[in-house]
Amino acid sequence: MASGRNGTLYVGSTIDLARRAWEHRTGVVPGFTRRYHCHLLVWFEAGPDWEAARRREKQMKEWRRSWKLQEIEGLNPEWHDLYDQIANA
Repeated sequence: MASGRNGTLYVGSTIDLARRAWEHRTGVVPGFTRRYHCHLLVWFEAGPDWEAARRREKQMKEWRRSWKLQEIEGLNPEWHDLYDQIANA
C-alpha cells in the first residue's frame, strides 16, 4: 500500500487481499495505513501459503526503500491503484 507515487509505503501480508486492501482504503482499522494515508494498492505478490507470505513480508520490511520502489515500478511503473483489479477477480 502507498500514500501516492514515491510516498509512504506499507508492506503487509494477508490471506484475503481484497478484504485487507479495502480495510486500508477505507481506514476502518486504526494503525499505520490510516495514519499515513496509505490507501493505494500499488503492488502485490501471491505466495504459496501463509507462512511463505509472512516470511516474504518480513524480508521486504528489511529492504531498502529503493529496492521496494524497484519492485513496485517493475510491476506497476505508473503507480496505478490495483484495487479494482483484485476486487473484481
